[in-house]
Amino acid sequence: MAAGLLDVQGLRATVEDTEILRGVDLSIQPGEIHAIMGLNGAGKSTLASVIMGHPAYDITAGSMQYDGEDLTELEVHERARAGLFMSFQYPSSIPGVQVGTFLRKSVAAVRGEAPKAREFRKELQAAMEVLNMDRSFLSRYVNDGFSGGEKKRLEILQMLLLQPRMALLDETDSGLDIDALKAVAQGINSLSKESGVLLITHYNRLLELVVPNMVHVMIDGRIVQSGGPELAQRLEADGYEWLTPTA
Repeated sequence: MAAGLLDVQGLRATVEDTEILRGVDLSIQPGEIHAIMGLNGAGKSTLASVIMGHPAYDITAGSMQYDGEDLTELEVHERARAGLFMSFQYPSSIPGVQVGTFLRKSVAAVRGEAPKAREFRKELQAAMEVLNMDRSFLSRYVNDGFSGGEKKRLEILQMLLLQPRMALLDETDSGLDIDALKAVAQGINSLSKESGVLLITHYNRLLELVVPNMVHVMIDGRIVQSGGPELAQRLEADGYEWLTPTA
């Protein structure tokens, strides 16, 4: 198999001396969507955080290659500028900072220069149309008093503006009603035509709208099963017990 946009091999990682990842192998090509499913505590969010460079985690073995370069040598902001993006399960509120300002500053930080006002407005309008968002949203404070669906739409809006080459989406579908879920799925699908996407989810309902190339199951810090969309359907029907080692 040719080297992927993101290649993870034998990755082991700890937090506060507790091993969470116990040898993860994963390869994602441009244009591919990979979903990771598993019970709480399996290591799914830890994997995304380690790929993005969260300082709380220590890599003890293995490697991470991004576009052929050693990812472990890059700081978080360098990974973002290189084209990695992560959406969080629980986005933080930033009272006093308007959404429009936040988005413009985010784009400037990643691109290394402030976008021209007219061009940015066009980009912003196009992205908001994909997500069916009203422009009044831009004058609100970031995630301050937002519903779960509004928080997730803002994450995807930021992703569409940044146009990352590799998106790590941590339970983007949690707490969404059907309209918000459809909007978020449309945003993911519009990005995934050329970029790699790693979706962390508990539910097949998102994967009915964002059809993955591969589904992986994590148990106890390892990927124990991989397959196509039918694997997510079986998990929905049968749970994880058939994959869990018995004593």
